[in-house]
Amino acid sequence: MLHRRQALKGAAALAFTPVPRAFAQEKTELTVSRQPGILYMPLHVIEKYKLIEKHAAKAGLSNPSVKWVSFANGGAQQDALIAGGVDVVNTGSGQLLLLWDRTRGGVKGICASTAAHLNLISREPRIKSLSDFKEGDKIAVPTVKTSTQAMLLQMAAAKMFGPDKYNQFDSLTTQLGHPDAYVAMKNPTHEIRSHFAAPPFHYYEMRDVPGAHVVTNSVEIIGGQSTQGQFFTTTKFADTNPKWIASVFAAAEEAKAIIAADPEKSVEAYREINNDKTETATLVDLIKTPAMSDWSLFPQGTMKFAEHLNRIGTMKTMPTSFKDYYLPMVHGMAGN
Repeated sequence: MLHRRQALKGAAALAFTPVPRAFAQEKTELTVSRQPGILYMPLHVIEKYKLIEKHAAKAGLSNPSVKWVSFANGGAQQDALIAGGVDVVNTGSGQLLLLWDRTRGGVKGICASTAAHLNLISREPRIKSLSDFKEGDKIAVPTVKTSTQAMLLQMAAAKMFGPDKYNQFDSLTTQLGHPDAYVAMKNPTHEIRSHFAAPPFHYYEMRDVPGAHVVTNSVEIIGGQSTQGQFFTTTKFADTNPKWIASVFAAAEEAKAIIAADPEKSVEAYREINNDKTETATLVDLIKTPAMSDWSLFPQGTMKFAEHLNRIGTMKTMPTSFKDYYLPMVHGMAGN
């Protein structure tokens, strides 16, 4: 496994790697990451119906193929992207911003894929609000400090305790992928009693875990919608593989249209790839709720994450707009 120090060293090298445009030849196989959960349903629709391959063939690539690689969290995807293990990843805004900063623009977004709400669930009766958490409590998040959930907790802490106390909840967070956190929440003897969950795991916990309740959510903390999943890549890869990048964008557009037109078909793709046994009708109802119905391709709320990361010193360069860390194909959209 790639260590974080090695990844950051790779990120620094990436910022200064020249692209031999005159001799560039596009790859025949694209490697894309995926994570579990209905939050990433556009990816599952794209994978199931080979939408990237479809658009790549239309663009003129000969016998294009896509390899999908599973990851439990965004931190592992960061490392894999910088190490060259994957070409395109899909995860949270924080990971994109941090890599954009550390590579001096060597990593940029392609397009967003979902702005679903994230819910902090607890089965601890005394925890009704964030102010009820105390030393010894454990909150499961996908990646400590750098996941969207961890950053949301930092933003909330800064509002509650002051900007210099943004890390008030950091010591309570424990790194655990959503499926494992769900299992832990169902175990009455497990130390994990709270989980900042992504769909559908918040739904499963509210259904299956005695005493489970919502403490807060991403909309309450950030004050509006926020992108939870987006495709991004290195600018080196984008420069040398423009047809693949255009195909990812076109596939995301088509997946969004498929979800809107045929939610049952889309849910079946998710169920198959995730081996989720939940009834199709239940999941269709879930994705039709306001918390799960935004599959916009333009970034939302990302500048609020940038402001937070820059304010605490984690991100050295403050972007002027989302256009700084996204490729031109979304610049004409109403992103923020």
